[in-house]
Amino acid sequence: SKRGFCVSVAHSVEQAIPQATANPPEFAVVDLKMGGASGLALVQALHDLDPNTRIVVLTGYASIATAVEAIKLGATQYLAKPANADEIVAAFSHAPDSNTPLDAQPTQLEHLEWEHIQRALREHDNNVSATARALNMHRRTLQRKLGKPPLPHD
Repeated sequence: SKRGFCVSVAHSVEQAIPQATANPPEFAVVDLKMGGASGLALVQALHDLDPNTRIVVLTGYASIATAVEAIKLGATQYLAKPANADEIVAAFSHAPDSNTPLDAQPTQLEHLEWEHIQRALREHDNNVSATARALNMHRRTLQRKLGKPPLPHD
């Protein structure tokens, strides 16, 4: 490709695992929502095959819980869609600090959640009640989150 990566594509976890077993990737971009099993199953399988594989998880439904789970299973980074090629390539080289407990590094996850909430709010014409319903979140919880923008991250 233009960026020097040899690309292999799979549309499901079930399709990806045999490909990765036959030819373990150095880098992997995994969508959380794939055909069949969750992309988290693929993250774990890729990490089990080779713990050095750099895995970036993409999702249209950013949540702190799934981001924490993805990182615990071996993902290098977690990006909210839409993410462009530059952001994905940059994410491969930006590993979470393994010396810091995951609970102590919330800023990037909070930013993902904040961006997701803001996008949903715009899609619902700034209607907090409609946004809360769309996010399957209590309205007061959404109002609390909207009142506390995340701190800037590196």
